[in-house]
Amino acid sequence: MIATPEAPVLLAPGSDCTAAFKAAYENRYTWAPGFGGYRGSCFWEQPAAGDQPAQRVEGTFTVGADLKATVEGITDEAVHKAMASQLWEVAIHRVRRSFEQTHGDNTFTAGDTDAVGTEVIVGGKNAGDRYRIKDDVVTMVHRHIHGTVVTIFTESTTDTGAGYLSQRYTSQYADPATGQAKGGKSRFTDTFVPLSEAGPWVLSERVVETEAHGETPAGRQVFRFENLQAL
Repeated sequence: MIATPEAPVLLAPGSDCTAAFKAAYENRYTWAPGFGGYRGSCFWEQPAAGDQPAQRVEGTFTVGADLKATVEGITDEAVHKAMASQLWEVAIHRVRRSFEQTHGDNTFTAGDTDAVGTEVIVGGKNAGDRYRIKDDVVTMVHRHIHGTVVTIFTESTTDTGAGYLSQRYTSQYADPATGQAKGGKSRFTDTFVPLSEAGPWVLSERVVETEAHGETPAGRQVFRFENLQAL
């Protein structure tokens, strides 16, 4: 008898979906305990726009075992800050925290299901937050952070063999009271590589394309990380 793949279980609206959300949460790729850090060269590039010429800046960086990023050789303060911010953001999302540590004070109720996935409505400590999940992947995040709301849609992922990493995704900040956009929508394309066969997987390139908003023109930035070595 030939086994047939099981059809995905549809979560009924209003039902407890803690187990399904936990499965997606635990399917994210995180660094194993004992992460020792890594270092390499870093490059920032921006194409010519209007009367602004193309720009390219390079330096070196270190991400320590404490997940703190140090960037050297970049004198442009804005670029230095942006580079350090990208490295910190990647590192902080690789921290392995149990589901109970992160979400132990929350409840999770299923909402509707659409092409993006099944809505996960959060109650408890983080009431007001929402997610969507599909095939053990968190496909949408809608979270309240420091007086603003960020909504992220994941369009494609990288399978590391030990969990997934978001590859293409969009991010939009908005006012939680009015829903009005704060800045243009950003589209990210991330490329990850393993430092060795056993990992850890780290970012080698991030392309950020931001839509125009108000008086701020559209923009495109490329962050590249090369000559990567474990510490």
